[in-house]
Amino acid sequence: MPHTHLDVAGHPRPQLVRDPDWRDLNGSWQFAYDDEERGRTDRWMDPGVTAPYTRTITVPYPPESEASGVQDTGFHPVLWYRRTVDVSRPVAGRRLLLHFGAVDYRADVWLGGRLVGRHEGGHTGFSCDLTDAVDRDGEQVLVVRAEDRPLDAAQPRGKQDWRRDPHVIWYHRTSGIWQPVWLEDVPDERVRALHWTPDVAHALVHCRVDLSRWPRRPLHLTVRLTKGGQVLADQRVLTDGQETTFDIAVPALRHGQELDDLLWSPEHPHLVDASVVLSDAADGTSVDRVTSYLGLRDIGWDNGVFLLNHKPYFLRLALQQGYWPASHLSAAADTLRREAELAKEIGLNGLRIHQKIEDPRFLYWADRLGLVLWEEMPSAYVFGATTVERVVGEWTEAISRDLSHPSIVAWVPVNESWSVPNPAVVPAQRHFMDALYHLTKALDPSRPAVSNDGWEISAADIWGVHDYTQRAEVLAERYGHASLRQGEVVEQWPGAKRLTLDGARHHGQPVVLSEFGGATFEPAEGAEWFGYDTVATQQEFADRLASLVRAAAGSGLAGFCYTQFTDTEQETNGLFTADRKPKIPVAELRSILTRPGNAVAS
Repeated sequence: MPHTHLDVAGHPRPQLVRDPDWRDLNGSWQFAYDDEERGRTDRWMDPGVTAPYTRTITVPYPPESEASGVQDTGFHPVLWYRRTVDVSRPVAGRRLLLHFGAVDYRADVWLGGRLVGRHEGGHTGFSCDLTDAVDRDGEQVLVVRAEDRPLDAAQPRGKQDWRRDPHVIWYHRTSGIWQPVWLEDVPDERVRALHWTPDVAHALVHCRVDLSRWPRRPLHLTVRLTKGGQVLADQRVLTDGQETTFDIAVPALRHGQELDDLLWSPEHPHLVDASVVLSDAADGTSVDRVTSYLGLRDIGWDNGVFLLNHKPYFLRLALQQGYWPASHLSAAADTLRREAELAKEIGLNGLRIHQKIEDPRFLYWADRLGLVLWEEMPSAYVFGATTVERVVGEWTEAISRDLSHPSIVAWVPVNESWSVPNPAVVPAQRHFMDALYHLTKALDPSRPAVSNDGWEISAADIWGVHDYTQRAEVLAERYGHASLRQGEVVEQWPGAKRLTLDGARHHGQPVVLSEFGGATFEPAEGAEWFGYDTVATQQEFADRLASLVRAAAGSGLAGFCYTQFTDTEQETNGLFTADRKPKIPVAELRSILTRPGNAVAS
């Protein structure tokens, strides 16, 4: 039975869905802390060992969170999970895969006491092949050991606090399993990954299909693209190895007067359905079949202007931490959908996802509902060889996983020089920033990349500036002049760090005020809070927001990103409270954020 649109929305991996249906392993698991790190020695992975597992936890919510049922925010660097799972031995030519959306930070996985996989990187997914470990039909014991060391400053952690209690702009940790876990019965020879890159100007879609292994015989790949029942492309190619790259002609894109019915944008988020069939080239026998989707759109920049589908497009973003009080960085599918809906309701056309690789189910809703997103690598906090190795590996995985989402319009590997605190005077740190920029462009040349967002800019396709002045007239003076589009800045030091590093050249990059604002209501006496200024009333909040947004919409900037979308822990400077209630009426927020002068039609 083919998947419906609703099925895809609930799938943990919406851009690569395979029949038969996947099997959800979220829910109640046995759980144990291992503060003395005895679990390996005492063989907690063995099926008969049950004594240490004295707690239960609701997966995929982290143990620090209320939603997990554990709610322990102390330092526990090693966590163990255990559950039974009813499995059958796969038939010949089939494999049984176990998928994890994300486990923070390091994971080892056993089935029936046999190690079946391990992964390092807390924000990207991985899979384990269980086939050879399933020696019988029936219940087997699945065990996961997660290691997440709060004091390891070389570990990419984003906004997760290394202190016991949240402080300033850092929040409670999200350890262990925090995205969905599921089983999938798959063919031995199969599609492992799909990548779609549209090229609207040339009426093409660049397609890359990665197979699970080198094919033993010639195989055909047949790709069909449809929209609303209309076939846009139907193409067959012969595989040429484990990775096959080819161009798909989409003739409908050559009709210039009908593009609006095909192109993806926040205002018109058209999606194209895709099916990919892997078959035997000799007799046509189907080997594997998956469904996917893509958006037809181009991203560019020229003369200081951000371009969407070759037209100027002003970015109206807010900084999204992707954090919820009861579940921390984790969220249910309906919660993720609601987050995207709230952004649309207040008139934003996008979000800058901050210090987080977001759940693919959220990316799906951004694709479907229409939001542009900046994806940002969670930072480590010290520079060194370990940081370099960890960030490069995880960032590579993130780009590979997410590059087919039309909503993502920019990659940000570094924020505010976190992990590279002195790139102006330490050559190795600047080399690292620049290397991340070039790595990003090598993996995905179709989007802008920002080596370091906020300040100390070197290699970048967008100059992102962070400026928290609360005076609208200062913002207007700094960024309201047309010459900003030629890279002429009024002040090289609008904040604590210089804006550009020596040798950084401007050649048409847009300048975006990628963090500003940050006002919070005056806190109660003794309350923990962080913001960049306080206001006393809703009217004062509305006036401050309106004046700053009006200044940020000046002629020189290509867009803005307001800090922030929602309150998060003690950082209470959101447009919404932590439980997603608007600080001022939604209609008023929408009026302020979309008023004439700060929007350019797509």
